[in-house]
Amino acid sequence: MDFYALLGVARTASAADVERAYRRLARRYHPGVNPGDRVAEQMYRRVQEAYFVLSDSERRRKYDRGLLPVDEQEPVAFEGFDFSTPAEGPFAATFSELFADVFVQAAREATTPTRGQDVTVTMHVPFEDAVRGAERPVSVTRQERCSACRGRGYTARAVASCPSCSGQGTLRWTRGHMVFRKRCPTCGGDGRTLREACRRCSATGVVPRAEVVTVTVPPGIESGSRIAVPGRGHAGALGGPYGDLYVTIEVGDHRIFRREGADLHLTLPVSIAEAAFGADVTIPGLDGPVTIRVPAGTASGTTLRVPGAGGVRHGTTARGDLVATVQLVLPRSLDERSRELLREFARINREDVRRHLFETH
Repeated sequence: MDFYALLGVARTASAADVERAYRRLARRYHPGVNPGDRVAEQMYRRVQEAYFVLSDSERRRKYDRGLLPVDEQEPVAFEGFDFSTPAEGPFAATFSELFADVFVQAAREATTPTRGQDVTVTMHVPFEDAVRGAERPVSVTRQERCSACRGRGYTARAVASCPSCSGQGTLRWTRGHMVFRKRCPTCGGDGRTLREACRRCSATGVVPRAEVVTVTVPPGIESGSRIAVPGRGHAGALGGPYGDLYVTIEVGDHRIFRREGADLHLTLPVSIAEAAFGADVTIPGLDGPVTIRVPAGTASGTTLRVPGAGGVRHGTTARGDLVATVQLVLPRSLDERSRELLREFARINREDVRRHLFETH
């Protein structure tokens, strides 16, 4: 239990800030104001316990160092009033000050188990795995509940006498004329057991753990998608549940393919002869080589489609198409015979291929 969060003050809060926060909370949860309310009664006891520790500089110093852990369920007993000494100084207060109103939510949240924070990582997925689906490992560093102290932040060892209560097992303090007594939170009431800060987790209750998590990548996933892995985030406070792991997908590029949804696109080089006379050409496909028909007279930029040869549509079993965009490839060098044939071809075919550029409508 975080006493600072319970009172709604920062760890650097002054004694006066602690005092004011205590007065407001005491008014809110006092049994006289909430008769029969067990939750308010429990909160009132916890507020008293927090104030008992943080209002004393020595106890506060030990608490900050993790040397004064407390039992969250420990009751605080109200013993009555002591009028033998005047209520003066920083501990004096009128009932109106003591029972001023307060904001409740922060205190309530500080004493209840809370879910751990989520962990977010980015995972690079090869193009083929994103299209087909795969199991991929990802490295994660997260906060695990400390096994040495079971997440409490402290361990126990026996000593001759508890330094907090001098072996009495109980602690007594006053608030103005009111007198309170409670079981010593350090020794648990037996006067001989000291709870000391857990060395493994430095009293935090959690330890960092690096691990490799196997993530199921569904077929057809795209860059920017997030995959949730429940319960693989940080440990929760006060025994709360673990958060989740969120993996952001970053799909890699492919040497020849690019994706548009479930369709796979590639550029298909075609020779002049193949484009002019038509041809059956073999191209790479997702599941192996695919034969595609190039019709006679195919122009550069024409798209040829092979239905069902693309990737899987995300969330379904349907597949997209393989789309090939024709790119005419001219020979880099020509022998004299080829040049002669092309000249003859040009003499026979005198069509003006740029005529449409000058047409007006």
